[in-house]
Amino acid sequence: MPQETMTPRERWLAVLNRQQPDRVPMDYWATPETTAALLKHFGCDSYFEMLDKLHVDYPVTVGPAYVGPALPLHTDVFGVGYADMNYGTGVYGEVISYPLAKFKTVQEIEANYTWPNPDWWDYSGIPAQIKGKEDHPIRGGGSEPFLKYKDLRGGEQAMIDLVENPEIVEYCMGKLFDLAYTETQRIFETIPGKVLISYVAEDMGAQTDLMFSPRHIRRFLLPGMKRMIDLIHQAGAKVFHHNDGNASRIIPDMIALGIDVLNPVQWRAAGMERETLKAKYGSQLIFHGAMDNQYTLPFGTPEEVRQEVRDNLRILGAGGGYILAPCHNLQPITPIANILAMYDEGYHAGWN
Repeated sequence: MPQETMTPRERWLAVLNRQQPDRVPMDYWATPETTAALLKHFGCDSYFEMLDKLHVDYPVTVGPAYVGPALPLHTDVFGVGYADMNYGTGVYGEVISYPLAKFKTVQEIEANYTWPNPDWWDYSGIPAQIKGKEDHPIRGGGSEPFLKYKDLRGGEQAMIDLVENPEIVEYCMGKLFDLAYTETQRIFETIPGKVLISYVAEDMGAQTDLMFSPRHIRRFLLPGMKRMIDLIHQAGAKVFHHNDGNASRIIPDMIALGIDVLNPVQWRAAGMERETLKAKYGSQLIFHGAMDNQYTLPFGTPEEVRQEVRDNLRILGAGGGYILAPCHNLQPITPIANILAMYDEGYHAGWN
């Protein structure tokens, strides 16, 4: 068995800089229920000990502590209310109240709603969050404002707004991008030069095509995303872009904006075939994910999982530029044997 010659941070950095790592780095995304099952399987008390057993090159996520006004129970800083919904195999927090749903104009929102203040967060504890984890990539800051906009307005109304209330979309998205920008900037200032990756995310794709038009994406999302991307690059960090489903029609725009990493490579979605993505964008993008969560991981056999690992290494990893990970959170229905097969095959087959 080859010997590791790189730390997880060095391994990620090599891939991000299009250099050759000792082996393909691997990442971990999972629900709390799945993580609990793996901790029990390994007999581990520590989350990080479990990830080390899987040979995962996990990023360490940093962020400020909330010190603002007291929040009502089950309500976030935006006033969005949540309730835990049990789906039989797991629990998700689902939105049950939308604080901006009733407003018809920007003026009504301004008169009746208080946006979070950036000073409601304390950044002084961030250096301690990376202490002892300096050998891992550090993730900090980023944005995903339309996801929050849907929580504020309601999912259906948010989509209607794109056509019928564009001034409300532009006003709210401006507020959300401004908050994300300031938070990200302050993280960079607190630990200068330490953050390696920052997420600029938005779910634009569904199973067969985009969920909303490129025209609306270019109007309401891309200008704010460009501002975030420029900030991240100025800090010396890389832009990790999460975009579920078939986002193929907007990928050229995202490359033009300056994204560095594309996640999750949901290759069973129409238009997201791995061979096509690698051929068209392999010289411009690093691919992260691509371990299928729709069939292979939850319902396939361990050998099918291992074969998919080998396929991803062969297709997306050809010439470098790939970080192996599930294409979404590993769900509680995923057999432990399949998770173990994914990381075991990735570890043994991913050496360069």
